[in-house]
Amino acid sequence: MKKILQDLSRGEIEKLVETHGEKKYRAQQLYTGLMQGKKISELPLPAAFREALLSEYEDEPVRVREVFSSQEDGTKKFLFELADGNLIEGVLMQYKYGATQCVSTQAGCRMGCKFCASTLGGLIRNLTAGEILSQILTVNRLQGGTTEKRAVKNVVLMGSGEPFDNYGEVVRFLRNATAEDGIGISIRNISLSTCGLVPEMKRFASEGLPLNLTVSLHASSDEERQRLMPVARAYSIAQILDACAYYFEKTSRRYIFEYSLVAGENCDEAHALALARLLKGKPCHVNLIRLNEVKERGLKTVTEKEAYRFLGVLEKNKISATLRRSMGGDIGGACGQLRASYLAEKEKIHED
Repeated sequence: MKKILQDLSRGEIEKLVETHGEKKYRAQQLYTGLMQGKKISELPLPAAFREALLSEYEDEPVRVREVFSSQEDGTKKFLFELADGNLIEGVLMQYKYGATQCVSTQAGCRMGCKFCASTLGGLIRNLTAGEILSQILTVNRLQGGTTEKRAVKNVVLMGSGEPFDNYGEVVRFLRNATAEDGIGISIRNISLSTCGLVPEMKRFASEGLPLNLTVSLHASSDEERQRLMPVARAYSIAQILDACAYYFEKTSRRYIFEYSLVAGENCDEAHALALARLLKGKPCHVNLIRLNEVKERGLKTVTEKEAYRFLGVLEKNKISATLRRSMGGDIGGACGQLRASYLAEKEKIHED
């Protein structure tokens, strides 16, 4: 596999152009074209320079393999193919305040959370910063967006993979994605979801990238959390809360806890009261989620009535909380479902 040109910052593009003996304005042409989601072969560059780039860099790091559109709410799910043939996926969700794209940071995942399809095949490899960015550039172009008027307004790192398990490339992506002379996404319009890798959470607090930090909590006790999330055996809830407090101290940004309601596991009134006691007085918000069921996992979601009952207990106890609106349910909206079903079908065809 060749290198990824979209890994480079504007300054690095300028150095690359200089190395090839091209005029300085070529850097602007090259960088602008990439930020518009174009392939190298589409850029108005001298033939010799273009061929030199193509010999070293992938023409199209991320290409759309399939697109599925929800008939319920207009959500679009993308199956992307990387240059080496690996598959990842992403989701584009439409809200009143603009479109939000969910991107992947790894092909697969090694965290092993019991409710997630992304972990079914384990971790294949990390994505580069440019592969993460290219998901946005590709969708923005497909949706008719430009660098001046983006179709993708917000970004969430909540697709396949654990972002902090790919720390260096994710931070590089964030710096490139928020560069004013590039696609120019505000850091405050980016959310990152982690299962709770405490050392990386604390390290990230000092990166100068005050995004919306979201932590997958899903339980109010370590024992319950360990049943759903293997990472809980490495880092306790107390350690996670300490890391969140440090993030708030460094960034002044409140943090968010995701809490998937799983039938028979973490969803009754006692669980809600325990969660309220745990989070009382903390600068946080709870994002309740009705579990998006993954058939391979065997876990079941709760009814809408049960979800609102849980929410009511939190609100009664002065905990800021909302129940996330389920989107893309008819197209397998949960992380990893599309990729998993595609790979399973491919395996079935191979066996036949």
